[in-house]
Amino acid sequence: MAGAPRYDSEHMLNRRAFSRDLAGAALGAATVAGASAAEDNPAIAPFKISVMLWTVFRDLPFEQRLEKVVEAGYTNVELVGEYKKWSDSEFTRYNARRKQLGINFDTTAGLRHAIGNPADRDAMLADVRNELPIMEKLDCPACIVMSGNVVPGMPRETQHESCIEGLKRAASIIEGKQINGQPVRLLLENIDPEENPKYYLTSVAEGFEIIRAVNHPQVQFLDDFFHEQIAEGNLIEKLEKNIQYTGLVHIADVPGRHEPGTGEINYGNIYKKLAELKYDRMVAMEFLPTSDPVAKLRKAREDALRLTAATSA
Repeated sequence: MAGAPRYDSEHMLNRRAFSRDLAGAALGAATVAGASAAEDNPAIAPFKISVMLWTVFRDLPFEQRLEKVVEAGYTNVELVGEYKKWSDSEFTRYNARRKQLGINFDTTAGLRHAIGNPADRDAMLADVRNELPIMEKLDCPACIVMSGNVVPGMPRETQHESCIEGLKRAASIIEGKQINGQPVRLLLENIDPEENPKYYLTSVAEGFEIIRAVNHPQVQFLDDFFHEQIAEGNLIEKLEKNIQYTGLVHIADVPGRHEPGTGEINYGNIYKKLAELKYDRMVAMEFLPTSDPVAKLRKAREDALRLTAATSA
């Protein structure tokens, strides 16, 4: 009978774990169902809402981070190469968990090489080729591409043309490919000069010029409003003129990269404009919450849906 207490203890622990997982799954399913219903209804929001994972829950294991995202009401997650060091078993486990939670990985980033330096062209194209099988494994159809830094001594016109040529060459690699039923897309991102004084593409206006010159439906622009406000401002006019080239928008307020409503950007007007323009791609929260991340993420999502619903009504 010496083994009986040990068995009873393990049995109770297993029952508790099972009950906890069952309750968590039920809560997650209910939250996901509510989020999906709202975002799949064009009368409420023409776009879907995501969260950039690097900004939140960074002290938690990956699976728990996904659980927190669902708790906040989201069904879409953006990555920045968190999977670079995953083993095969981790790929399997994390993929299974995100499917169980009803999460889609909609976008990733983290290519080692950029498009602004012609000397890096072959390495950048190799990055794209190497990333595709990983994106397929993750059911993730979009990848962020960076311009890279200013090359000392190189004319801006040369780097501008390098961005165009690099994206054209990369577009030939993804031509016609789909992942999870969606076209594979490359998304060029702007960064403001305060965050990186050496970065080449600080101008959203120039970014849209590059995308127009590439002229490929699978190559679009990631309009990061936080960076754009610091670099140039005039957010809505550029959005209106270039909505057909916009494949993703990132949301954070200035200063501090905190949640909407903490700074100078009028996100109410931006959401309304996105709804008026019938923007139907992804809106991603990429802010550093000032307090409880779940509560701040939930409120940011609910505000975006409420404001777009008011516009659509």
